[in-house]
Order: sequence, then C-alpha cells, then structure tokens
Amino acid sequence: MEIYLFFSSIVCSLVVAMLIIRYQHLHARFSLDHDLAGVQKFHVTPTPRIGGVPVFSGFLAGALVYGWQSDFAEIGLLLLASLPVFLAGLLEDLTKRVSPMVRLLAAFLSAGLGVVLLNAVLVRLGLPVVDGVLAAYPVLAVLVTVFAVGGVCHSVNIIDGYNGLMGGVSVLASLAFAYVAYQLGDLLLFAVSLSLVAALLGFLVWNFPRGLIFAGDAGAYFVGFMLAELAVLLVARHPQTLSPWFPLLVLIYPIFETVFTILRRRQRKMAAGLPDSMHFHQVVYKRLVRWMIGRRNAQHLLKRNSMTAPYLWAMALLTVSPAMLFWQYELVLQLFCILFIATYVWLYKRIVRFRSPRWLVYRRVAKDKGPLAKHD
Repeated sequence: MEIYLFFSSIVCSLVVAMLIIRYQHLHARFSLDHDLAGVQKFHVTPTPRIGGVPVFSGFLAGALVYGWQSDFAEIGLLLLASLPVFLAGLLEDLTKRVSPMVRLLAAFLSAGLGVVLLNAVLVRLGLPVVDGVLAAYPVLAVLVTVFAVGGVCHSVNIIDGYNGLMGGVSVLASLAFAYVAYQLGDLLLFAVSLSLVAALLGFLVWNFPRGLIFAGDAGAYFVGFMLAELAVLLVARHPQTLSPWFPLLVLIYPIFETVFTILRRRQRKMAAGLPDSMHFHQVVYKRLVRWMIGRRNAQHLLKRNSMTAPYLWAMALLTVSPAMLFWQYELVLQLFCILFIATYVWLYKRIVRFRSPRWLVYRRVAKDKGPLAKHD
C-alpha cells in the first residue's frame, strides 16, 4: 500500500502544480504574486502563489489510496479538520484581504476540530508538574493543544520565505514522524506522514530551485497544521511510549523562530502584526548569500534565493537527525533542544554582526557595492 500511496500523492501534486504553472495566464489576475518589493519578497517575476492546491491535492490522493486499502474514516476526519485553515489561506492567496488574525483563528478552529473529531489532545508535555495540571483539568489541556497547533501553523508560515525552504524543512520533519510512526506500528500516522512527504516533493519539483510556484498561505498553513496534528496525535496515541519532546525537537526550528521573533520585536517595541525582515532565513540571505552572488541580474537574484534554503535545511537536519536517533530518550531530546536554542542565538548574533563563521561561507563573489561580511 505504501508504494501506491506515495506514487499517487507525488504524481497528483506534480501534475496539479504543472497545470497551474502552464495555464497561469488564465488565473493570473487572482493567483500571481505581483509584489516584488515587499520586505518579505525575494522573487524577480510575478509567480503563482497557490502551491497549496497541489500540496492539498497530493495529500488527498494519498488519503484516498489509504482509505481504499484500509479505512478512510480517520484520515478523512483529519482532512475535514484541515479545511478551515487551508481555505482561509487559499482565500488570502486569491484576494490578499484575509488578515493574519483571521488566518490564526482559522488555525485555532482546525485545531479544535482535531480535538473533537480525532481526540487530538496533548495529554502531557514531559514536565511533571505541568502534566499533573493537564491531567486534572482536561479543558486546559484542550486550550494548550489548540494554542500549540495554531502556533505551529503560524511558525511554518513564517519560514516560508525562499524557494524550497518551507517545503524542504517540512519534508525532513514529515520523514521523522513517518519513521517513528512506523517504529510504533501506527499505520494511520505513517500513511499521513508519507502522503505529506510525497505531496511536498511533487510541489518542490517546481518550487526549488526555479521558483515557478509558491506555497502561499494555503500551502504553509495546511502543511503546518498537518505537522502539528502529527505531533499531537503521535503523543496522544502513544502516551506511555513517546515523549512530547520528540515532536518538539523535530519542529523546534520553526517554533523557536517564532518565539525568538516575538522576543526580538518586544525588545525593540515593534508592532507584532507588521512584516518582519529580520527572520533567521532573511539574515542568512542578507549577510551571507547576498554577498556570495553579487550581481543584480535576474539569474543571480534567483540563485541567491535558492542558495538560502540549504542553510536552513542543514539547521533542521541538526534537530531531526538526533530526534530520530534518540526518540525514546527524553533527557537526550531535552538536551538537544537546549543545544539548538543556544546554537541558533549564537549564529544569529554572529551573522547579524557580519562575523559569520568561515564554515558557513562556501563561495564569495562580491560585486555589489556595500559592506562585505567579515569572517573569522
């Protein structure tokens, strides 16, 4: 079944994305991202931003195969729960008029549906005192779950900034979830993870490195929701076997990116709703990649964009790999979470101050005017 599921998901995603790109002139008025000058914009030509449609379609194809071979009920309920956040994101992609607060509320609604339809509730957080409180007050556990799922949706959307970035990081996270679900014998969550991997790979064929289509809010929020639900369901369905620190370590890059952004904005007294140009991936672009490829023509701008994602893939791999190796050892998972946070903050400060470690720079072609990065 796994082969048919994977094949159907990747082919469906690939073909739907190809059709969107091929016939973009028919829907350009609604679907193209024409904003080339925004603080979070790094593409050089108007591009379809409805990549969430092929990702959702690919996942749906995999779900149908799973339902045909096994039982469609649970995976169908998961798809049903994802509809509010996916549709809110798609409406924003098409109209540019759905506020971040509305999309966040849609994510909370999807999380609530996950609780009602699938009993997807965080039963513990791996902290004895907190776990005792959650056990004593189930309503509080539901609220924590809804907040956590909505937060992950938002965090995945935050890292959706360069060709292949969100998709590549999400593929790594989904593979980690698939591996542990397989080890636990959880066929449903293994199928969900595998379908998500395949759907993302079909999309990435067109998104990286050429950037022919973007995931958009529909894609980022849908993928974020699926990753969050996988994290919650793995812990909820295997509370005695799996530590909640495993999914936290798998997803800690986008999660801590969000936390760090909030703290940074609060320190600088910046409004939370304004676009941000100092996320980690943007700092990598501005302080590292921008000065390696120095020309301003479209070809080099595209290359700069595509060269940014591998840095963040490596960062995600540094958390996903130990999570897969030590998924049964809670203390080790906690130590790696602390290590990641320390490394993230150290690297961020070094790169921002033009003091990037030498091992981060693999090519330097600085032809633009402006300050060049200093390297130790």
